[in-house]
Amino acid sequence: MNTNGGATLVVQNDNKKINTNTTKVVSPKRVALPHINMVGYYQFVTFRTFDSLDDYLLRISNEDISTKLKQYKIDKYLDSSLKGNYLNDEVLDYLKSFFLSKDKTLYELVCFSIMPNHIHILFKQNKELSKIIQVLKGSSSMQINNMLNCKDRFWEKGYFDKVIRDEEHFITTYEYIKYNPIKANLKDFKSRFYGIYE
Repeated sequence: MNTNGGATLVVQNDNKKINTNTTKVVSPKRVALPHINMVGYYQFVTFRTFDSLDDYLLRISNEDISTKLKQYKIDKYLDSSLKGNYLNDEVLDYLKSFFLSKDKTLYELVCFSIMPNHIHILFKQNKELSKIIQVLKGSSSMQINNMLNCKDRFWEKGYFDKVIRDEEHFITTYEYIKYNPIKANLKDFKSRFYGIYE
């Protein structure tokens, strides 16, 4: 533990250790973990549409449970929720092209799954993580709002990210992303997943 009240987090990837002493307190009950920004490392990122947010998701977000369990509950709920389901048809096609167009510039793309109301993406960072997310969400939201003839906020603020620890974690994450549309019983599951190993 460090003396400023934040936890010291040690992340190991490619046999390198990174220390960070930045824990941000959002409210007396909730601690937001820092986004771990490590250019050259693999990141698993999830973000969702603004309209997918509801009371259930807010309650889960404030539960005093592990981040892993919290993210599992959120993903499971989003997979069956009908709220904010805009990522279909032409929007789905646009996002696939858009994510692929950023390969080799923002990141080295490994795979993604575009669910009806959220996205899972695995990549190796070529830029700062916040910059990658800003481009992915900012640029795509303007285009999608034009496609849907809408002016509202499209993406929910924030995102979930997890640095890939080792080869086993990489494989587990890849398979989770690949099979997410199938487990959600989406008829168009084949068109929702892209992976470099397929």
